[in-house]
Amino acid sequence: MAQMYFYYSAMNAGKSTTLLQSSFNYIERGMNPLIFTAAIDTRYGAGKVSSRIGLEADATLFNPSDDLFENISQLNEENKVDCVLIDECQFLTKEQVYQLTEVVDKLHIPVLCYGLRTDFVGELFEGSRYLLSWADKLVELKTICHCGRKANMVIRQDENGKAIAAGDQVAIGGNELYVSVCRKHYKEALNK
Repeated sequence: MAQMYFYYSAMNAGKSTTLLQSSFNYIERGMNPLIFTAAIDTRYGAGKVSSRIGLEADATLFNPSDDLFENISQLNEENKVDCVLIDECQFLTKEQVYQLTEVVDKLHIPVLCYGLRTDFVGELFEGSRYLLSWADKLVELKTICHCGRKANMVIRQDENGKAIAAGDQVAIGGNELYVSVCRKHYKEALNK
């Protein structure tokens, strides 16, 4: 029975690495995984999922206006899809998360989504909010704070390493812009 999974964490917990390993497992068994990633994130090139440890794979881009159910249905008719893997799933819209539930329920294809739960001010992303609500399985991938505790928050920092407390929800970046920390150090960094 197909299900929808939401693998979530703070930054640098290995979400993309885990996605790429899942894809490899399907391919190794002669199956056809379909990888999607957000068009907004071009840090490693458009249409690529890359991990910090050097793994990468080609991916189909998604934009907020895309109908993922229709896209996946068409691709499945052309070449049977055994699994759908979504990187940067926090950038999905509510409608797209619903469309992915339809992929699971109507096409009987498992959907594995990987992304951030919250932004740099501790608020849920739209995609994450609905994945937390509608996914069949929730899996937290863990990373650690500099103090050794579990990191469950993300700090956005300026060019001097100072925590930023306001701004647009989305600013694409990596280690130069974001740091994963525990809640205690998040509060300290923002003087809360």
